[in-house]
Amino acid sequence: MGIRIITDSASDILASCRPEITVLPMTVTFGETAYRDGIDLTHRQFYELLIEGESLPTTSQISPLPFEEAFQDAVNAGEQVIAVTLSAKLSGTYQSACAAAQNFPGQVHVVNSENATIGEGILVQRAVQLMDQGLEAAEIARLLEFEKKHICLIALLDTLEYLKRGGRISKSAALVGGLLSIKPVVAVRDGEVCMLGKARGSRNGNNLLMQEIQKTVGIDFERPYALGYTGLSDVLLQKYIEDSKALWCGKVPSLPVSTVGATIGTHVGPGAIAVAFFTKSYTEA
Repeated sequence: MGIRIITDSASDILASCRPEITVLPMTVTFGETAYRDGIDLTHRQFYELLIEGESLPTTSQISPLPFEEAFQDAVNAGEQVIAVTLSAKLSGTYQSACAAAQNFPGQVHVVNSENATIGEGILVQRAVQLMDQGLEAAEIARLLEFEKKHICLIALLDTLEYLKRGGRISKSAALVGGLLSIKPVVAVRDGEVCMLGKARGSRNGNNLLMQEIQKTVGIDFERPYALGYTGLSDVLLQKYIEDSKALWCGKVPSLPVSTVGATIGTHVGPGAIAVAFFTKSYTEA
């Protein structure tokens, strides 16, 4: 029996070369205009609108119906389903998937990634790895539930402006941060975004990002890993890659880079860079 892997566009998997992966779009709304993330609105178009606009867009969870339709298509094709969703603490998308899955007992396995963007994306990629190893859907879902606890997603923000616009920090804090060129380092922990530290200037920010990565017991290059950036240019990410080449050099032939879309980009703005990987600090479940 075949396996279908279904995820949401918050995973920032835009165009899959694997037919087994289906990506359901979140909705991004600018003013009165709604777009389907990754379908009506590319990541580049999103940042062009974000930078030009004075107010933040809103993002909406996926309702149960699109999940039910996608699950039904897979089941009709004789496939088992693994659904990997955005963290349940960041969106109701996981609950929507669970509601839809009730109509397919034993055929659909829903996994709350407890992550977002490239952190969620590498869990989807891990599901593909396990599928290619010949594991059944139920066993893959069980392993994902275990291994997701060992995903590390760390990001360096370039500006506080969008946190201010979203009401997450005060105007005075954003003003002082801008004057001092403060670069926050954040992570996703237990399904929520948390602050790890702040640095003055991009170089210190890159150093702090590397220090946080080095606090782990190491990157497991046998499992998926990814780098991402927000905005219209990857210049800051390329600078980080050059500064941190000791982490990667000789360990991997190349670094997979992708853009971070609307779900996270709305709140952090352009110029952020992110790293996601599985740590070595665990054994098989």
